[in-house]
Amino acid sequence: MARAKKVVLAYSGGVDTSVCIPYLMNEWGVEQVVALAVDLGQGEDLEAVRQKGLRSGAVQAIVQDAREEFVADYAFTALRANALYEGRYPLATALARPLIARLLVQCAKAVGADAVAHGCTGKGNDQVRFDVSIAALNPRLKVLAPAREWGMSREETIAYGERHGIPAPVTKKSPYSFDFNLLGRSIECGSLEDPWLEPPEEIYAMTRAIHDTPAEPTYVEIEFDRGVPVAIDGKGMDAVRLVTELNRLAGDHGVGRIDMVENRLVGIKSREIYECPAGVLLILAHQALEALTLPREVSSYKRGMEDTYAQMVYNGLWYSPLRGALDSFIDFTQRTVTGTVRVRLQRGNAVVVGRKSPYSLYDADLATYSGGDAFDHRAAEGFIYVWGLPTRVWAQVKRS
Repeated sequence: MARAKKVVLAYSGGVDTSVCIPYLMNEWGVEQVVALAVDLGQGEDLEAVRQKGLRSGAVQAIVQDAREEFVADYAFTALRANALYEGRYPLATALARPLIARLLVQCAKAVGADAVAHGCTGKGNDQVRFDVSIAALNPRLKVLAPAREWGMSREETIAYGERHGIPAPVTKKSPYSFDFNLLGRSIECGSLEDPWLEPPEEIYAMTRAIHDTPAEPTYVEIEFDRGVPVAIDGKGMDAVRLVTELNRLAGDHGVGRIDMVENRLVGIKSREIYECPAGVLLILAHQALEALTLPREVSSYKRGMEDTYAQMVYNGLWYSPLRGALDSFIDFTQRTVTGTVRVRLQRGNAVVVGRKSPYSLYDADLATYSGGDAFDHRAAEGFIYVWGLPTRVWAQVKRS
């Protein structure tokens, strides 16, 4: 008995999602598969991807441009939270999944499908992100994950596809798995599975090697409005153009490479390589502007919350009520995060060298050590006495 009659498949044109089409029909009895390819700025020929979906057996193949929505509503929302998984990864891939899930649900409704599907395996994080997001958006919609259940090795999957006329794009010379969108690239598999081996230069596409970067620095000024980047060097830009330009500027100077062993949600440690030039640069600049404009207690509390926010995104909980509640807190904090940050890019490093804001809490008269010092130094003695009183009492009791 068929699990579903009509299925909308999240389609990338890769081995797994291409094989999913004949597998769903031949092994699970699905009558029609609609392939949905989402343009997130991955730079592929998506018309060719669409045609491949049709050749693989899809009754319909759709390409949807979601670049602006991805950056403005997902990437920049996480940016305002300074969301870095395990303190390093700007969540480029993780942020794309809830958007794709939402588009899958919308497409299923539009074409009258009774299920959606994805090509995720049982070892990764994406299966959780898709399944949980889809359940949050439409809990009655079936979610099929053939790659999680078919039990085929990579070689067997490729062979299955070839039997159904699907060419294998992966060769022995390029054994790596890539995921790419406007916010960055994720690279895994091949020699990268050995955490001792240095990543080969051939895997990188967005960032230059340090020895190929310019010797002279480039200075870039990023303007924010309520925590959202809106301009580069005084030129206003839409979200997609801004991220594209920062990817180019930072990537040319080798900024944005990340080599980490991370903890996947399913309990596996995984060696991951990321390229996120714009993501790394924007979070650095945003943190610097917050340091200038947020009160100490707000800034301290927000830092503690940012790790929780990043974990929620990584773990597929974008549509959870807690993230919505945290967004309300973040929205309040960003009311004064408006201003400009100047960053020096050079030899793989991004260094903040200037910041200014109409809401700056920095008072030069209080901070200076020169003749214009307005701070009442005599007040320090009483403050120190009161501040240290609990410690002094504890020390006296300890000696008695």
